[in-house]
Parts: sequence; structure tokens; C-alpha cells
Amino acid sequence: MALPNINPTTTKSWEQLQAHYNDVHNLHMKDLFAQDKDRASKFTINWEDFYVDFSKNRITEETLTYLLQLADEVKLKEAIESQFSGEKINQTEGRAVLHTALRAPITSEFKVNGVNVIPEVYNVKKKIEHFTNEVVNGNRKGFTGKPFTHVVNIGIGGSDLGPAMVVDSLQYYANHLTTHFVSNVDGDHVNEIIKKLDPETTLFVVVSKTFTTQETLSNANTIKEWFLKSADQAAIAKHFVAVSTNIESVKAFGIDEANVFPMWDWVGGRFSLWSAVGLTISLAIGYNNFDSLLQGANKMDEHFKNEDFKTNIPVVLALISIWYNNFFNAESEAVIPYSQYLNQFATYLQQGIMESNGKSVDRNGNAIDYQTGTLIWGEPGTNSQHAFFQLIHQGTKLIPADFIGFVKSLHGNQDHQDKLISNFLAQTEALLNGKTEAEVVAEGTAKDLTPFKVFNGNKPTNTIFVNKLTPESLGKLIAMYEHKIFVQGIIWNIFSYDQFGVELGKQLASKILNEFNGSTVNEHDSSTLNLLNYYKTSK
Repeated sequence: MALPNINPTTTKSWEQLQAHYNDVHNLHMKDLFAQDKDRASKFTINWEDFYVDFSKNRITEETLTYLLQLADEVKLKEAIESQFSGEKINQTEGRAVLHTALRAPITSEFKVNGVNVIPEVYNVKKKIEHFTNEVVNGNRKGFTGKPFTHVVNIGIGGSDLGPAMVVDSLQYYANHLTTHFVSNVDGDHVNEIIKKLDPETTLFVVVSKTFTTQETLSNANTIKEWFLKSADQAAIAKHFVAVSTNIESVKAFGIDEANVFPMWDWVGGRFSLWSAVGLTISLAIGYNNFDSLLQGANKMDEHFKNEDFKTNIPVVLALISIWYNNFFNAESEAVIPYSQYLNQFATYLQQGIMESNGKSVDRNGNAIDYQTGTLIWGEPGTNSQHAFFQLIHQGTKLIPADFIGFVKSLHGNQDHQDKLISNFLAQTEALLNGKTEAEVVAEGTAKDLTPFKVFNGNKPTNTIFVNKLTPESLGKLIAMYEHKIFVQGIIWNIFSYDQFGVELGKQLASKILNEFNGSTVNEHDSSTLNLLNYYKTSK
């Protein structure tokens, strides 16, 4: 077996954690801070431009000791070594998991089937750099000789969410190219994008590993038909490029083989923005910034691989998440970035986390009787404070939250930044302390209103302070969550890198689509059959 195969609930540390939970789950964090004046410093990791304070959690030093013992008992260190050494830890699909190789230095060695893949990775990076520079500098032109002004990324899932999030997050660093993303098979979506485009100055990047993904090919063909109303078939080679492994289908579409960027089966879709899937990122912000993104991720890789678990940011965050998920029965986690630039960050993490660890069978193939996976959601602060924070503050659910903030703004408006960060800090303090009945009464609140204004507090948060939002720091942040996913998957004894649950709906959709276009009707439950007939008779 490439990975250790240990049911976490059978470990001594799990048993200790359960007993410990029974002792401490009613403790209030306010009391923990009162008892230990050094608590904040004890539960803070200061690494490069990251300052991670996890002291506002319902944990003690004993809790952390047991969680670290759990990491040791499930052989996390060995699992990390297996991943980085290129072993086929995606065992159900027979693949290595080496997105870390995509951001490693050229002097590194990452072997797949005994062959170092780094030279191949750097060949593709050189191709991305050359292509990006040609487009950005205006040397590569469209069929009428005009330089490109717009780029459209056509993909879905990992071929869309990662690039779209990064381009949105790093728009401060964007060049003159306007970037669009087409993902949903909803025809209204693609047609709204088309309305904004000039066929003479638009470059299309079609991202599909197999070049068979229904949504992506439907959108690509719709755009191609629109494009051919203004140009001839030969012009497709100038305006369409592909990120794919299916060279023959790409060529049949009309794309020049020289404009095909390869992918590898040892890179999962939701971890693929670091590969040629990130071509649109490179085009949007320039290759140097794209490379800085990769370098930042590599720095987090090295931290994760080499740092002692007690001061290892992804490991500590993953262990705390396990504590809430499996002992407090907290089903969800909120991710609250205090930057409008990170508007799509939680959406991106939903795929990474929920598609990876949404599993109910362990690595032995046995049904699991403990919780795996977490529901991920969130929006930027301060907007979110005026939306769902009420539930976190006074609702009945325990919702741990990651607060992500940047010390420095990009545009330099200090007044706005001070107001933003004052809210950032105030919310975690309010979630910690709450407001007691005595405090409410002291404010002069009428007796009948007092219960409604009491906050219990004791709501856990992690505060992730980053010096400034740069391509490098964003690379670190994304990689931090990637490694958190890995750690949780190892502890839960599941395979994090397959996603068979995604396939069933696709298969059924193909069957139903055929029923729309023919007389054959497959067997369905009565509800689906009723809805299918309603659609066919109404459209």
C-alpha cells in the first residue's frame, strides 16, 4: 500500500481525544485566556509573511498534544513522504498526486514510474511563457492582423474554478487583456459572454483533459459557430488554443497542434491551476506574476514537508478542523477573507475540500462510521458581517471560521484599510467573548429584551494575517489549504484524489439528453419521469 491504512477511531489518541472532549467541551475560551496570559503567543505560528493565530479555539495544550499524537499514529509523516516521492497514492485511479512538482525548482526531482518529470514540467512552463509574452506584447495577432484584447477561458470544474479565482484575486496585477470565463452549459451564460466579444481580437483557451467534457465542448462549439460567422475555418488556428491530452480531437476541432498545452494524469483537476490549466492566469497577469504564484506555493510545500507538526500551518489547521468535525460534530466551516479581491476564494475551496474529502468509504473499501469532509462556505468581510454573521454569533450551530486578512492594502487607502482591519479583528474578538447578561443589563437594556441581546461567545476562529496580497502570498495561501485537505484525508483514512460521485450525474444526464432527441424512454422513478415529460411538452 502506498499510504498507511489506519482507522483513526481505533487509535489510542482518538480514545484520549474523546475522553478529553468530555472534560473540556464546556470550557469557555475567555477562561482559557484568563488562566494563561501567554496563550496567544503559544498558539501562534509566525512564518515568512504569514502570522497565524489559532488561540481563539476551544483547545488547550493537552488537546494539541493528543491531536499531534493522532497525526503520528496515522503515520502522517510517512504519507507526506509518499506523496512527495511520487508514489501512486491516488490508488483507486492508479495515479501519483504531484501537483507539488508543478511549482518545484528546476533542480528538483519528482519521479513518476521512475522518470523525473521536472524537465517536462519546465518545457511546458517555457511554452506558457513564450505564448504569454507573444500575446501580451501584441506580437501574436488575430486573423485580421489585430492584437488580442480579450481572452476567454472555456472549461468547468478545476479547469475553471482555479483560474477564475486567481485571476479575480490578482486583478490588481492584471495587464491590458480583459479575461472572461465560460463554464456553465447554460446557453444564456455563454451568450452573455459572446455579447461582449469582438471575434477579431479575442483569444479562446479551451481547457479539457480528455476533450470530451460535455459542458466545455458544448460551449466551445457554440463559440466556434459564432466565430465562423466572421472568419473562415483557417482562422480557428489563430484564435483557439487548447489545454488537453487528446491531440486528435483537438486537431479535429481546428486547433493547431503547436497550440496544444499538455496535461498529466498525476495532476488532479482541482489542483491543476499550477499546470497549463493556468495558461489564462499567465495571460491575465503576465508570466512573471504567474511564476511568482508558483514560487509561493512551493514555499508552502517546503514548509509543509519539512516543518515540525507543532508549528506546521497546514497540519495544525487540519488537526483543529478534525477536532471540531469529529468531536464537536461541527458540520461546516466558514472562510471569511477580508479582501474583496478574494471574492471567489470560498467557492474555489468548496471544490477542493468537498470533492476531495466527501467520501463514505475508507481505504479498505469499508463503510465509514465517523464523519468525513466539511461543508465549506463564506464571503468576503465586511459584506458577510451584514449577511450570515448573525447565525455564527447567535445561532444554535457551532461554525468554526477562518478569518483571512492582509496587513497592507494594494491601493494604499489607509483610512479604508484601518476600518477593514478593525472589523476583521473585532469580529473574532466578539465571537470569542460574546456579551454576558450583566453587560447587556449594564447598557440599560429593558428586562424583556435582555435575552435577545446576550451572546454566548465561545465561537472558534483562526486568524490568518498575511502581509500583503501578492501572487506569491496567494500561492502560499492556496497551497496551505491543499495540504490541509491532504492531512484530513490521511487522518480520515480515505482517498482524497478520486471523485467517482461526480460521474453518476453525468452518466444519467447523457441518457436523459438522448430521450429528449428520440422516442426511447429509459426507466426512471415516477418523479423524474413526470418532470421529464413536463419539460418535453413545455419546451
